[in-house]
Amino acid sequence: MKLVVTGGAGFLGARLISTLLSDQPPAGFPQFSSIVSVDLAACPVDDTRVQSVIGNIADAAFVNSVITPDVTAIYHLAAVVSGQAEAEFDVGMAVNLDGTRTLLEAARKLPNAPHFVFASSLAVFGGKLPDVVPEDIAVLPQSSYGAQKAMGELMVNDFSRKGFIDGRVCRLPTIVVRPGKPNAAASSFASGIIREPLAGIDSVCPVPTGTRLWLSSPATVIRNLIHAGAVDGDKLEGRRTLNLPGICVTVAEMLASLERIGGAETRAHVTLAEDERIKKIVLSWPGDFDVSRPLSLGFTRDQDFDSVVQSYRQDQLR
Repeated sequence: MKLVVTGGAGFLGARLISTLLSDQPPAGFPQFSSIVSVDLAACPVDDTRVQSVIGNIADAAFVNSVITPDVTAIYHLAAVVSGQAEAEFDVGMAVNLDGTRTLLEAARKLPNAPHFVFASSLAVFGGKLPDVVPEDIAVLPQSSYGAQKAMGELMVNDFSRKGFIDGRVCRLPTIVVRPGKPNAAASSFASGIIREPLAGIDSVCPVPTGTRLWLSSPATVIRNLIHAGAVDGDKLEGRRTLNLPGICVTVAEMLASLERIGGAETRAHVTLAEDERIKKIVLSWPGDFDVSRPLSLGFTRDQDFDSVVQSYRQDQLR
């Protein structure tokens, strides 16, 4: 039996694959003996149980060659990120919308409805929102990326309603701190203002310090994605979309944590220079959510932002 991870060469996909292979998956998780990574590059996880397949998920012939009858679960993490999707509309639509439908159509042909975990985004929200966003509020995306993710959510829910898949939509918090280099995501600065200063490198914050962000550490997001694959679909009661738990933190609070842990000289590496393009996208996102239902279903959250920074620092020192 196989498990497929799109975006398997990326930061999140590679961590998911590595964790699934090293830890015993929870009860209810689909059985698998190998994992297929689908991406534009090879998966960095070195394990004989991992097969890297390189190709574009918008290519139906390619996707159909990967989604074979022995696939029991699909994690769909591949996406053109927010900044690029806004700048390159056609590319974003081809991958984020057309690619998602192509993958769903291939899953629909399987003899048994697979678990299908779709990584969505807070970018589906926009407009006037309450301070704490309830789970059932209507989405009103203010970016092409958010619109593409919202359309993907609707497809996953409808394919689940029809019994073609056993879908779960996970709206991910902004993941902090991501190691490596910045990417084209509008939220990339959220990791950069922690990661770079801890390495002694200058970083620029493009949004006001009062900006609220909904954040989660990489380890907690991976744990929640795996739990999403294991949770009983009947317990979702037809509500397949979940706002994964995070913590609400302002940029000012993030910088205060950085100073407590790294010292004033580390905090001094961050300068403030607002970027109107980034602000327009990021300020449309909500900063706090009612996540009582996901928590009742067994999903978890980080304790506080100090622990997130400490965890990253310890990982980098290993």
